[in-house]
Amino acid sequence: MIDSFPVAGAAQSRRAILWLLRDDRPRALGGLALVVAGLAASMLGPWVLGHIVDLVIAHSPISTIAWWCPVLLAVALVQGAFTATGSALVAAAGERIAALLRESVLGRALRLPQTDVEQAGRGDLLTRLNEDMSILSTAVGELVPTLLTAGLTILLTLGSLVLLDWRLALGALACLPLQAFAVRWLLRTALSVQRSMRQAASLRSQEFVESVDGADVARAFGITESRERRFAAHSRDSMRWSLRISLLSTKFFGKLNGGELLGLATVLVLSFVLVRADAITIGTASAAALYFHRLFDPFNTLLGQFHDAQGALVATGRIIGVAELPLPSAPVNPVHPRGSELTVRGVWHEYQPGRPVLHPVELTVRPGAKVALVGASGAGKTTLATIIAGVREPSGGTVSIGGVPLSELDSATLAHTVTLLSQEGHVFHGTLAEDLRLAAPGAEQSLLHKALDTVGALGWVRGLPSGLDTLVGEGGWQLTVTQAQQLALARLVLADPPVAVLDEATADAGSAGARELERAADAALPGRTSLVVAHRLTQAMTADEIVVLADGRIVEQGSHAELLERQGEYARLWAAWAAARATR
Repeated sequence: MIDSFPVAGAAQSRRAILWLLRDDRPRALGGLALVVAGLAASMLGPWVLGHIVDLVIAHSPISTIAWWCPVLLAVALVQGAFTATGSALVAAAGERIAALLRESVLGRALRLPQTDVEQAGRGDLLTRLNEDMSILSTAVGELVPTLLTAGLTILLTLGSLVLLDWRLALGALACLPLQAFAVRWLLRTALSVQRSMRQAASLRSQEFVESVDGADVARAFGITESRERRFAAHSRDSMRWSLRISLLSTKFFGKLNGGELLGLATVLVLSFVLVRADAITIGTASAAALYFHRLFDPFNTLLGQFHDAQGALVATGRIIGVAELPLPSAPVNPVHPRGSELTVRGVWHEYQPGRPVLHPVELTVRPGAKVALVGASGAGKTTLATIIAGVREPSGGTVSIGGVPLSELDSATLAHTVTLLSQEGHVFHGTLAEDLRLAAPGAEQSLLHKALDTVGALGWVRGLPSGLDTLVGEGGWQLTVTQAQQLALARLVLADPPVAVLDEATADAGSAGARELERAADAALPGRTSLVVAHRLTQAMTADEIVVLADGRIVEQGSHAELLERQGEYARLWAAWAAARATR
């Protein structure tokens, strides 16, 4: 179990990026070569202009001077074509890296144990998948090509300045102490501030997710204002870190401008002295000033976007930290269940050390039987159901299907052996047919109709604008809670697992919808070993056996009639439920 999602270090991030770049190295290196060639060509511009100045001072013929104009035009065209093409190739390689990372993070997040996600926080995971991924995408599409071009421009310009006159190149270096001081100052402060800002954003997202998910509870206990205050506090904290980043940027640019002014003044003074001593020509002095002046933009770009680069590095570390999280090891030689008998032996669980929510449970469900789990809220029903479904690993004990422990089943075998349906029936974006085929890829339309008919959904599906081709999910036709759960039950029929676990799958529907879903579930479960967490006790009545949980322990077990006759916990639950129904 992890306390929070890790952040990858610089070395780990570099290794991951190089590995992702393995198939795009020719494209990236080719793009880099084109950028270098284009920038090298652009270095001729100031030299040509300086030469033209000398020709003018020497009263050279107009024809001689005019001959250099096409040279300037050619330099501009070559620079533009090579630099644009090279930058596009580099950006394309970067976009592929971002796409691969996005897919890797999502795939890893889908395969992480639910316990780890809950422990680290869904808000942090969503922030990394959305905000951090957006920062990285912007970096590889815009920031990396821009910084690459700026850095190469600086190196080539300084080299050209040295070739022009080494004394003027030394004068240009007068700006370096102030530039180095600015970078060192930013290095000491920016990275930690960026990390704090991203962490604050994660906490804000986590608070938002928890508040939305727990809205009903907050209203029931009158704590909505308290939740709003907590969210406001996290928002203010995030805002303070963002403002601090802006302040750092303002101070940083001030230091950069001071270095530029000092360097330009030094070059101009040296040029005046050297021209007066006939050590260089006015054209050389002009070219030197142009070379140094053209350093302003790339220096500002390179150093001015330094905090953006730091933010991108932090985002990259946070993303790779999730992408490279270790997953539960798959069995080396997975075996397949020999039947569908479900056995639970000594299973217990705790979310926090020393505070068990489920005490050692012993349970056997014979093949094809339907067992209902009942109990008050917090009794441990959902915890036991998710452990039996293989979604959550228990703190101790084993769950076996067909005599094979779940730990010995690989993920594919487990997915085909047991299916969990919760009360949150998700509708994926796409056509209704595509949503159904998630459970049975390639299923014929007749098979889809049969599954829908089994759960009583064929009527309303045929009434949709385009039937099975109707777009559903976000941005599409909005299904009711009952329809969404019928769709989930139809997927269960199509998947046809030998074991099914229903965790309050009718809880979010109204009374009429719940009755309809109960009939749908009864139609979908025959022939399967099934465990049903009963939200309504009418579901328990039809079960072959009822298991009553209280405080994480099995306190009663038997049929509906047997448990009523015992006058124990189940009888009290039934009496309370019947009284509540009578008052409605």
